[in-house]
Amino acid sequence: MIKVKKTLNQILKGRSDANIAFSDLINLLSSLGFDMRTKGSHHVFRKDGIIEKINLQKDEKNAKPYQVRQVRNIIIKYKLGD
Repeated sequence: MIKVKKTLNQILKGRSDANIAFSDLINLLSSLGFDMRTKGSHHVFRKDGIIEKINLQKDEKNAKPYQVRQVRNIIIKYKLGD
């Protein structure tokens, strides 16, 4: 749980979007109640009450920076992770 909070804080600060581990981002979304569906290299996350779906692909071992920004915007918009 400490790693999830650390990842959440790192994402919300927005200083190191290129350095978020893909597995940490998946764990964060799972802890926030998102359901994951995987099809090929695409990991799609949905949650009741959230209009947007999150579609992630791995970039080496890290998440892609633009996808981290999308996750940050959804966390802020829906006030998740409080």
